[in-house]
Amino acid sequence: MKLVTAIIKPFKLDDVRDALSNVGVSGLTVTEVKGFGRQKGHTELYRGAEYVVDFLPKVKLEVAISADLLDRAIEAITDAAKTDKIGDGKIFIFDLEQVIRIRTGETGEDAL
Repeated sequence: MKLVTAIIKPFKLDDVRDALSNVGVSGLTVTEVKGFGRQKGHTELYRGAEYVVDFLPKVKLEVAISADLLDRAIEAITDAAKTDKIGDGKIFIFDLEQVIRIRTGETGEDAL
């Protein structure tokens, strides 16, 4: 089992969710986050004062999947989130040691 964490642009969330559904991913967790990377933020003008916005809004997706779905899920996220511009995001993959469904007590891939 794997835990896939992806940081993407917020307006790409629906596209990524649909792409993951099409490859068989049944659930995901979404968190609104802010990040600082190669985009380096930007400056904005508010009431005549200029200020720097360092941390840009992003969306963090977390998906627990079986190892056999990993390649298709990564490809789906990459294709759906890509804009060919700086700040498209990153995908991180972690080994998932154990999963337990609280309601039923199922463990392992049965809990996914």
